[in-house]
Amino acid sequence: MANDIKALVFDMDGVLLDTESMSDKTWAMAAKDFNVTVTEEDLNKCRGSNKSDIIMILKGIYGNEFDAENFLCSTGKYFHELEFSSGIPLMHYAKEILEYLKPKYHLALASSTSGPTVERQLRNAGLIDFFEKRITGDMVLHSKPDPEIYTMACSSINVAPANCLAIEDSPNGIRSASAAGMKVIMVPDRIKPTAELEKLCWKILPSLEDLRSVL
Repeated sequence: MANDIKALVFDMDGVLLDTESMSDKTWAMAAKDFNVTVTEEDLNKCRGSNKSDIIMILKGIYGNEFDAENFLCSTGKYFHELEFSSGIPLMHYAKEILEYLKPKYHLALASSTSGPTVERQLRNAGLIDFFEKRITGDMVLHSKPDPEIYTMACSSINVAPANCLAIEDSPNGIRSASAAGMKVIMVPDRIKPTAELEKLCWKILPSLEDLRSVL
């Protein structure tokens, strides 16, 4: 239970930073350039995955001839334009919950996003110093839902997975942390919990603020 928890490992996108709403906009913009339609289902398939896996997903949707690499370059270009013009909003209570947890627990990050991007976005958001370790998508061979990234995050702070709590919003992230042997709390963002996710999660909470009631 909560008494066994010694560390928390956070996902970043959709948990700490409201990157998902910006990302959805940029995918719609790129889709228009490439004359394709991106559905909510397509977006959800890609959430929590790294670039190479997203390329495979896109080719599965649009066919092997689809230029997925350039499509992602286009989404990245649009995202950077939005990021540098208006910044990335914090998710509700993100900084406050990290301030509350930092004196009590080891804190780490496990994000499928690349290391330089994670560092830049966390630094700009004023969150980078909360985390002892950051494990990013370019540090692992297999992205979520494979457990590698969460296994590595737990190892990096020398805490057994059974004593680590993952904070996630995406199905792939939840599957990854659960497979690593961690307790998982889902804080839903774009994707609502399914029966499968409810079974994998220790708890499902409406917002980060509600972590205070269980930790």
